[in-house]
Amino acid sequence: MPTYNAVRIQDLSVAQVAHALTNSHLWLPTYQNPLPLPTTILSNIGRRGLVDRLILGPPHPAPFTKANPSDTANYPCLWNHDAKKETNLVCEPDLQLLVQVGMETQAAGVWATASRAHLNRDFTFGSQALSVAFTENESIGGRVWPNVRFDDERFDFAFTVWGNTTLGLLAYWWHSSRQQSSKASITVSAIDTLPVLDLRALTDAQLDTTREIFEEFRDKELLPAYLADADPNRALLDKRVICELLGFEESVYQRVRRLSAKWCAEPSVNGGKARPQGSRLVV
Repeated sequence: MPTYNAVRIQDLSVAQVAHALTNSHLWLPTYQNPLPLPTTILSNIGRRGLVDRLILGPPHPAPFTKANPSDTANYPCLWNHDAKKETNLVCEPDLQLLVQVGMETQAAGVWATASRAHLNRDFTFGSQALSVAFTENESIGGRVWPNVRFDDERFDFAFTVWGNTTLGLLAYWWHSSRQQSSKASITVSAIDTLPVLDLRALTDAQLDTTREIFEEFRDKELLPAYLADADPNRALLDKRVICELLGFEESVYQRVRRLSAKWCAEPSVNGGKARPQGSRLVV
């Protein structure tokens, strides 16, 4: 784990919850004992994609060049951020990649890393909503949306759902480098050790539930992450995952929502940005 986890944290109870998550426990404020919650590092359940310099050239000797997106692209790509378009779980590729002459073999190797799940490498909490984005079809993950590929396609849906809950956001934030206000970054190599829900521990019925939750939320608009506590759709997503998927009681969900307010109050999350008038905790 990074050595800077606890740097610039205002409320140490938030750090306690985040640290417990990395050890397969959900230890919420005011709870005397932690609850079991299976977590693991991402490399144990999936494979991350490539560094962008291995995909797109020039100046690097990479197999692709870029062009405008197309519905008929052979190599669709989710490369850049556009916060206004990244408010739903499902995002559209923003580029297509074109194979450079003589690099067809290398291009095939890159395409083998394509996936539907993509992790946010540079997350600005004050404007962006998603830590994980999903593309309808497999696409290459670029500069800020590297691929995450699973052998079990059901994990695509589960990972997307989990990553955008309060607990998923907290785990991302805890693992990231937070050297700029309201912005968190993860290197491609650090993706391997990102703490995530251990999807291998879910039953077939639970994995079916994650697909149902995904379908319910695929078109619901999420607010920027610094407003996760005041976001009714994020609250509903939390409830579906905490109670319906993981089987915890309502009281656990309510404490997760209080945790959301604590996390959103962290300076490294809100960056001092003014909240919209009337925004308040949604439980």
